[in-house]
Amino acid sequence: MKRTLAAGLALVVAVGLAGCSGSSTGSNASGKDEVTVKVGVYGDNNEPWETAADSLKEKENIDVELVKFSDYVQPNQALSDGSVDLNSFQTEIYLDTYNNEHGTDLTSIGYTIIEPMGLYSHRVSSVGDLADGATVTIPNDVSNGGRALKLLEKAGLITVNPDAGLTPGLDDITANPKNLQITQLDAAQIARSLDDADLAAINADIAVDAGLMPSSDALLREEVGEASKPYYNVIAARASDVDNETYRTVVRYFQSDEVARTIADTYKGSQFPVWDGAPSVSPGATASQTKAARGGAPNATTPNATMQ
Repeated sequence: MKRTLAAGLALVVAVGLAGCSGSSTGSNASGKDEVTVKVGVYGDNNEPWETAADSLKEKENIDVELVKFSDYVQPNQALSDGSVDLNSFQTEIYLDTYNNEHGTDLTSIGYTIIEPMGLYSHRVSSVGDLADGATVTIPNDVSNGGRALKLLEKAGLITVNPDAGLTPGLDDITANPKNLQITQLDAAQIARSLDDADLAAINADIAVDAGLMPSSDALLREEVGEASKPYYNVIAARASDVDNETYRTVVRYFQSDEVARTIADTYKGSQFPVWDGAPSVSPGATASQTKAARGGAPNATTPNATMQ
């Protein structure tokens, strides 16, 4: 499979005071020495991490620096070479595929959210309106490309060989009744293709970064249920750091009711918290409502956009 990797620009956003990763630079009212943790993320919309960072600074004297990347390749490269301490942008299946392809041992140390992939169009209002020979763009990496093909199958547009599992490729398409012209692009470029393609399969974080609201703009989105676990997003660390107490503290603060409320208020049903014990909250929910709504990760009954 040919893969076109867009050159990404990494930007560092310091949340709190900047310092050397893992270094102690003094103490605050908590009495704890200041430590800086660099977290690689995708794009400019990282409100949940900003919420976690504020609490970590106030209560643990941990400064979180968000290192922003513009593609899905560089965050893992940066984690491998030590440029960042953690990253938080990828699904579990993407991480597994990356490790297999690059011989790395990056490891998940906690779940964050699920962002259902969606089908979007500027040209049709329903997937059923696609003409014969319509153009479709999907991600070119193995895990997201396979995810997109499974979503096109769910939409009734193609059939893929079930033996391909969660990562079918173009060669695994067994039926294409509309003769769709499917083109693979770097995932970060898919949203830009909407002006040229009839349909695009876009990851939710990229859609949000492009100004789309997946819960209302997608023609069709993945269902969220027990089978969704491979698509849970994770916080990743180097294998040698899986027991690092500071990093575990960062995970714990991300997996909080406060962050869950930020997710609900900011993304309005476009993504959902999936860590163990994650509350199910609605936009604008109060702290007491959040606590009362505990029920874990969303299941198959969670409302999702359907074919219109």
